[in-house]
Amino acid sequence: MLDVFTNPVTPFAQNANLLVCQTTKHAAIIDPGGDIEKLIAAINSANASLKAILLTHGHLDHVGAAKQLAETYDVDIVGPHLGDKFWLDALPRQSEMFNFPLAEVFTPNTWLADGDTFPFGEITLEVRFTPGHTPGHVIFIEHDSKRIFVGDVLFNGSVGRTDFPGGNAQQLKQSIESQIYSLPEDYTVYPGHGPTTTVGHEKRTNPFTSGRFG
Repeated sequence: MLDVFTNPVTPFAQNANLLVCQTTKHAAIIDPGGDIEKLIAAINSANASLKAILLTHGHLDHVGAAKQLAETYDVDIVGPHLGDKFWLDALPRQSEMFNFPLAEVFTPNTWLADGDTFPFGEITLEVRFTPGHTPGHVIFIEHDSKRIFVGDVLFNGSVGRTDFPGGNAQQLKQSIESQIYSLPEDYTVYPGHGPTTTVGHEKRTNPFTSGRFG
């Protein structure tokens, strides 16, 4: 079984999700965007053993603490898709633009692709490729507990921005419909910002995918 601890970090209130296998206490953290002391405290509070850092995409508020956290725990950085390499290469520029602490350029130990899986403890995550918000965005699905970690693809009542370099609104809508809305309606969606939702709720009410806003 999986425990999830959501920790909003950075001035953008980005949800860094700590995933912990109840049986082994092995853990992975998705999108450690910043506030490393807060993330270390969350790992310690969960009595967890961090095994990996997983990234949905290369925007600063999702990856800002990844390199330092990886060095602190001697673990690999996994993801996103290679399509977001240019965002990781631009981390110093992103830091300057948003007045964040300087984030150094890094290269993940592993790039991810559609259909990959990532195991830790007794948990296995499915990887799906979901470009649109960024060219190399991925999401992570834990089918046993019916949970999806979607980064900035889909929010409660909204969708990710597509006006950044490499964004594509039509591609984003296609990613949502094919990779998220194809899942059962009772799957819980953990967005990169804001409260959780469900696949069914967004299919029925999200104005950006229902046709109300294009």
